[in-house]
Amino acid sequence: MVIEGLLYTKDHEWARIDADVATIGITDYAQQMLGELVFVELPDIGKKFAGHDELAVVESTKAANDIYSPVAGKVIEVNGELESQPELINQDCYNAGWICKLQITDTKSVESLMDSKQYEEYLGGH
Repeated sequence: MVIEGLLYTKDHEWARIDADVATIGITDYAQQMLGELVFVELPDIGKKFAGHDELAVVESTKAANDIYSPVAGKVIEVNGELESQPELINQDCYNAGWICKLQITDTKSVESLMDSKQYEEYLGGH
């Protein structure tokens, strides 16, 4: 499932852009490939990331995977629910399973992201 109105990376993260804040998560495709999530390592509030920096780690029954920042920004909020309920990402990756919110520090970093149609085409090649 790909949601219109979100932006996507080739690493299967999504970003919901609202003014200068990006809410970040992993896509439905990513959570399906990972399987049942058992742990999420969230970034620290106030930490700054460049686009494609390692932002967080999700661990499933299969493996641990890095989550990369789709945009350059500073962490202003994290989804603390994931610490006790990492399965929220499996259940609702685009809403309840969001990972963090970044204050965008470089709007050019947003330009490299794919829209839903481009991401669906990208998935078609997998």
